[in-house]
Amino acid sequence: MWVAQIGTQEHMGFFYDTLYFFQKRGFEVCRRIAERLGIRARVVRTTFIYLTFVTLGFGFALYLFIAFWLKIKDLVYTKRTSVFDL
Repeated sequence: MWVAQIGTQEHMGFFYDTLYFFQKRGFEVCRRIAERLGIRARVVRTTFIYLTFVTLGFGFALYLFIAFWLKIKDLVYTKRTSVFDL
């Protein structure tokens, strides 16, 4: 019984580590959209979750597309220093 509890705790630790990773990096899209629209990020996250269930995965595909688009935008539009900072 004690060995089974240790295995369960290790699995739960892995689960929470994975959940923390996705919360830290995966919800960046929702936060940025929420900042742009001036609403809470929780509302955007919930909308993506409901959209995913209702449309059988389209919300998740849209989320990945927006994440890719934001990453490319960040790479292209970097903050440029002023000419006078030389």
